[in-house]
Amino acid sequence: MKQLEDKIRKEARIFPGNVLNVGSFLNQQIDVPFMMDMGKELARLYQDAKVNKILTVESSGIALAMAVACHMNAKLVFAKKKQTANMDDNVYSAKVYSYTHGLENRIVVSRAFLTPEDRVLIVDDFLAMGEALNGMIELCRQAHAAVAGCGIAIEKGFQPGGDALRKAGIRVESLAIIDRMTENELLFR
Repeated sequence: MKQLEDKIRKEARIFPGNVLNVGSFLNQQIDVPFMMDMGKELARLYQDAKVNKILTVESSGIALAMAVACHMNAKLVFAKKKQTANMDDNVYSAKVYSYTHGLENRIVVSRAFLTPEDRVLIVDDFLAMGEALNGMIELCRQAHAAVAGCGIAIEKGFQPGGDALRKAGIRVESLAIIDRMTENELLFR
């Protein structure tokens, strides 16, 4: 998506350790009309996939997942990063390591919200190592829900997550793939 590449070039900041900060429009401050355009594009890419649920993990993926769900007329479910007091124990769970935060989370989804009848599109803001996506795929596996694929805003193509998922037979559609990132340069695929 050329518009996303342009927006990244214009507004993103690169921090040491291959950290791309897009907080000005994607995951802290949200450019809502642009987010809806990204959601529309991911919905178009998966229009024939017969998706009835969108799954993401809290919190940065929720806005994009909601935009996709809106355009696909699908329900949105998000995995929580910890089980809370207002959830019963009837959950699916998976461990996910966050390289950004340097910690492991146990993500959970109520069994009532992910079922064998569901055809799921997993949506997230970033794909780098693939940990969050693998955790959500595991939740779908536990629920016997079909995974239609993964829709990503920004993929770090120089990290192994996307290639590993594709090699495993998972369809991955990324709106922007960065093949090289330095403090002075962004090279898109």
